[in-house]
Amino acid sequence: MAKPLRGLALPLDALLPSPLTGSSEPTAMSQTASRTMPLDDPARSAAFEARIAAGESIEPKDWMPERYRRQLVRMMSQHAHSEIVGMLPEANWITRAPSLRRKVALIAKVQDEAGHGLYIYCGAETLGVDRSELVQQLLDGRAKYSSIFNYPTLSWADMGIIGWFVDGAAIVNQTILAKASYGPYARAMIRICKEENFHKRQGYEIVATLANGTPAQKAMVQESVNRWWWPTLMMFGPSDANSPNTAELIRWKVKRKTNDELRQRFINLTVPQAIAVNLTLPDPDLEYNAETEDWQFGAIDWDEFNEVIRGNGPCNRERLEARRAAHDDGAWVREAASAYAAKQRAKQASAAA
Repeated sequence: MAKPLRGLALPLDALLPSPLTGSSEPTAMSQTASRTMPLDDPARSAAFEARIAAGESIEPKDWMPERYRRQLVRMMSQHAHSEIVGMLPEANWITRAPSLRRKVALIAKVQDEAGHGLYIYCGAETLGVDRSELVQQLLDGRAKYSSIFNYPTLSWADMGIIGWFVDGAAIVNQTILAKASYGPYARAMIRICKEENFHKRQGYEIVATLANGTPAQKAMVQESVNRWWWPTLMMFGPSDANSPNTAELIRWKVKRKTNDELRQRFINLTVPQAIAVNLTLPDPDLEYNAETEDWQFGAIDWDEFNEVIRGNGPCNRERLEARRAAHDDGAWVREAASAYAAKQRAKQASAAA
């Protein structure tokens, strides 16, 4: 596999301006802020639950239970990490894209993913954590990200399948998150979903082109479908019966659909798309149920899923090594940004004196 293009995986902490604060400096909220957050009490908790039940949006300055805040930090940081790590499998193919048009589109897509990660990191900062803390958790191997990005991209067809399957699954999940009870997270999803729709169309076009190409091209894209189908279904997380967080997130309307509901929605959307380009999904148990109007599917290998999230997937170590290398290589960028910010503050203080 080609060496990761580190320049396309720049560390995002203290690099770009925050879309929430307009500053390249970390927000004032940090671990100190989380320690001073008021403790839960019955009256406030009851008022909070009433707001959730009424469908109101919770904003950063609103009181919230500590458990709600921690669930959001966990969920949003994992989401942001996934966007950043997700740049790596596709960045490896930029120099090998078959045409200038494909190369430009793939560069734009990888750039979009960086922006998505930035937006979600900034949203997480409104909950009282610092972006650099979250990035360090990823680099230390203490944070999780989507299991799908621990699989290798072995052919150009994988670029199409990632757009079709992986970004398609992200759209199913994120359109629901655009209605999340936490305002900054929901608003970030609106922009992100628009860009993900472009990514899916780009991927599906690649797939359709290969599926209607030479026998070798069709074989290549079918082989890619076979490798990515089941890992994509695992993207939605464990089954509802084994998910420790789903019930609570549903109750607080952070999520509006369960893992299994979202997975089924994705399958129902994707099967007709596969039929349209004459590709076969690798599931002999796939069958349409006219009564439920769902496509019934076979058993997911949850042992494989659990191994990947434990760090034993095909590319777990490679992905973290690439992120750590990019972080180290980008130290001068962070130092320059901090020095520039300090210089601007001094200039403003001098002008105000």
